[in-house]
This record gives sequence, C-alpha cells and structure tokens, in this order.
Amino acid sequence: MGSIYLPRAAGALASAMSNGIPLLVLATTRSAALTGAAFALEWLPRLAAVGWAGSVVDRRGARKIFHLACVAKALVLAVGAVLLHLHPSGTVTSVTVMVLAATTGFLTQFAFIAAEAAGAAAGQRAGRGAHRVQAVLLGIDQTANLAGPALVGLILLAGPPPLLAVITLLSLVAALLALRTPPSPEPPVPGPRGWPGAGLLTGWRTIRSLPALTWLVAGLTLSNLPTGLLQAAGPVIVVQHFGQSTTAVGFVWSAAAAAMLLSVTLCRFALDRLGLWPVGAACAALASLGCLAAAQAPTYRSYLVLVAVFMAGEGGMTVVLRTLRSRLIPPEAFGSALSASVLILVLPFPVAGVLTALTPPDALGHVITICAALQGLGLFCTFARLRADPALRT
Repeated sequence: MGSIYLPRAAGALASAMSNGIPLLVLATTRSAALTGAAFALEWLPRLAAVGWAGSVVDRRGARKIFHLACVAKALVLAVGAVLLHLHPSGTVTSVTVMVLAATTGFLTQFAFIAAEAAGAAAGQRAGRGAHRVQAVLLGIDQTANLAGPALVGLILLAGPPPLLAVITLLSLVAALLALRTPPSPEPPVPGPRGWPGAGLLTGWRTIRSLPALTWLVAGLTLSNLPTGLLQAAGPVIVVQHFGQSTTAVGFVWSAAAAAMLLSVTLCRFALDRLGLWPVGAACAALASLGCLAAAQAPTYRSYLVLVAVFMAGEGGMTVVLRTLRSRLIPPEAFGSALSASVLILVLPFPVAGVLTALTPPDALGHVITICAALQGLGLFCTFARLRADPALRT
C-alpha cells in the first residue's frame, strides 16, 4: 500500500487533473480550434518522450524517474499558475496554457512509464495473482479519473490559477510518496543507451516476438482513435452542441470513470472464472457498440450514459492488456517494451486532436461514427485471431 499504491494514487490524480488542460484552454480562449490544438499539443511531446522514458526507466529505476518527473511537473505548473494570475486574459494567457499542455504532457509520460514499470514488477512478484494487482492499479487510475474531471470542473469555477495550484500540490505529494517505492533491481542486461530510438527498437522487437501481445496492441490502437476523439471533442460537444457548462464536461468523464471502475472490479472476478479471451471479447463488443451509439446521442444525458458504457468496455480490455503484458514481457526489457507499446497505443490521440481542430463542430458526430466503425472492425479481427491463442486461454 505505502510503496506502490499510494504513490500511484497521488500521481494518477495529478495526471487526471492535468488532462483537463484542454478544458482550461476552452475556458480561457473560448476557441474550439485551440482546444483541439491543445489536445494534440499535449500528446505530441508524450510521443516524443516515450522512447527516451522507457530506456531511462530501465537504466535509472522507476522510483527515481517517477520522483524527478513529479517534481519537475510541480515546478512547471507553479510557474503557470503565477503567469495566469498576473495575466488572466490575452496573448500571454493563450501562450501559457498551450505551453502547459506540451510540458505537462511530456513530464506525465515519464511519470506514467515509471509508475507502470513499478506496477508490473509488483504484478510479477504476485505470480498467478498478477491480474488482481493489475486490476487494483487500474482501479486506482480510474478512481483518479473519476475524481479528476469533476474536481477540474469545480475548481475551474474559482479560476485557472487555483486549479494549477491544486495540481502542483498533488504532484509534490506524489514525488514525496515515490521515495517509499522499493528501488528497481539491477537488470541482467543494462538498458539500451544512446538515442531514444534504441529503446524503442528493443521494445518493438520484444513485442513482435509475442504474437498475442502484438495483436492486442494493434486492436487497442484502433480503439483509441474514437477514445481520443471523444476526449478532444468532448468540451466542444458538451458546451457548444448540448449547451452545457464546463462543469458538465467533467461530469461526463467522472461518470465514464465510475463505469470503468465498476467494469474493472467485475472483470477481476470474471477473469478468475472465464480467462482473458472471453472477458476481452465481451468488453470489445461493449466498447464498439457504446461508441457507435454515443456518436449519435440526441441529448446530454444519453451522451453521458453512452460514453460511460463505452469506457466500461475500454476498462475491461485494459485489464486484459496489462495482465498479458505483465505475464509475457521479461523484467529486464519491460521499460523498453512498455514504451514501444505505449507509443503505438497513443499515436491516435494527437491525430484525434488535429481532427477536432480541423472539423466543424456540427460534423464531429459523423467523424466519430466513422472512427467507431473502424474500431469495431479492428477489435473483431483482433479477437477472432486470438480466439485459440494459449496466452489468452491460460
């Protein structure tokens, strides 16, 4: 609890609230295009950091990297809070929030890779109970995602500087708690050095040597495109299409996180009895149908419910992915393999931000529908291919 779960909880809540930067951009600039651009700008540095983060975690250890990333993030957010207090509107405000989107995304990626590496080590120590550890870790993440968007919407009523001050405090708490995490054991083979692509190349080779993991990562990558669109376009859809407040945006994702948390809890028991493939296939069908319906939602309430259904399916598939990843990837290559898989999985998110910025608000529903159809086709092919794979049948 003290060495793994508490640091994960504080870091996850800080990250969940940092993901509200696009909502902060909408509140300060009132621009749908800048909101989509901020979402893309938040994810592009994360993509750039992935290869470097994995190799650094393999060499320096998860505890040290998580601690340093949280401290740096707190410093950046503190500077941003001061600037927004001194310049509540205008060009300085717009530049500040866009820079915050980029820098927090970069630092969040380092913290995420380090936290995942520590969690995977805990899962490997648990042996056959690895899926239970991963379910607890995912439950922590989703509890943070449940509280984070609602807190962002509420605190934002007091203004941007108080919001950034709260995230700064949470980042400092996570940095202090990280000091209690056990140090990473020395890997039998030193982590890859040199240019960031070296770690990605090692990780990509590891993933390719595990066909079940390759197929699952490919299917979830397609699934992340509509996920990213719903996140990037969510403020625009809720505020401009449904005529709700910025607080209502936070409630959508809090409801989605609650549904995802319930799904993770149920999947923990279902995996004990049914195994990985049946649970993953059922969650894939739920996610596909939920996303298709959410794209056509006529009211705010129906949109909120359908997004929650969609994210419940995503939660189940994430438990399956994390369990399979912790079982199959060797400890000495976990950071690099995790970085490579994360890079592939998050590629759709900046694409979603660009699509949101370029698409007229009235046409966003049609774009989400097309992406949801691609998601359903990709997940069907993935789980059809993995139907008899022993890695998912164990």
